[in-house]
Order: sequence, then C-alpha cells, then structure tokens
Amino acid sequence: EVQLVESGGGLVQSGGSLRLSCAASGFTFTKSRMSWVRQAPGQTHEWVSTITPGSVRTYYADSVKGRFTTSRDDAQNTLYLQLNSLRAEDTAVYYCVKDYLLSSEARGQGTQVTVSS
Repeated sequence: EVQLVESGGGLVQSGGSLRLSCAASGFTFTKSRMSWVRQAPGQTHEWVSTITPGSVRTYYADSVKGRFTTSRDDAQNTLYLQLNSLRAEDTAVYYCVKDYLLSSEARGQGTQVTVSS
C-alpha cells in the first residue's frame, strides 16, 4: 500500500522559512517522479514542484521559483520542500504526490502552512 506522510507545516511570519518532509513507503521511491502540490482555501490545487528520479531534474511553478527548493533522499525514501521568503499567498495545505497526473497518482494527507503578514 502506498503511503505518503507529510510533516513540517506550521505558522510562520511573512519572510520566514519552513521545511516540509514527506516519508514514502509501499512503492519504489527511487524510481518515482515526486511532486508537491498545494491547495489554498476555496481554490483548486496548484502544482508547486516536481523532482525526477535520481534528482536529475527539478521543476518549479513560477510563483515559487527562486524561493522554494525540492529535494529527495533516496536512502531514506523521503521528499523535502524548503520554503523560503514565505508570503501570505503561500498559505495552503501542501501535499506530497507520487506520479502527479498519472493513473498511478497518490498523495498524502497534507500539511498546513500558514503565513501571517
């Protein structure tokens, strides 16, 4: 069974930083393309970033480029998202996603990030 468990969310002031983690199990993490998506209250989900197997490539939404960094530790089956220079508009529930937009997509329960202005 695929399991994705996010952690690291919280309340932070504008300009602050957080580091999100996602512990993965139940599938071959090293061969999976992993992503982060977020959903703000009353809005549809927004893709944030994707990292390919082996960390060969990373991709970011324009809204977070230069502020967020995604990485992975294949030895620990863990995905990370470093969030810097946070803004109020970054407030959302952040989800770790395996195989985003593919038939094998799976996501965790999410972790709340709240940025106070």
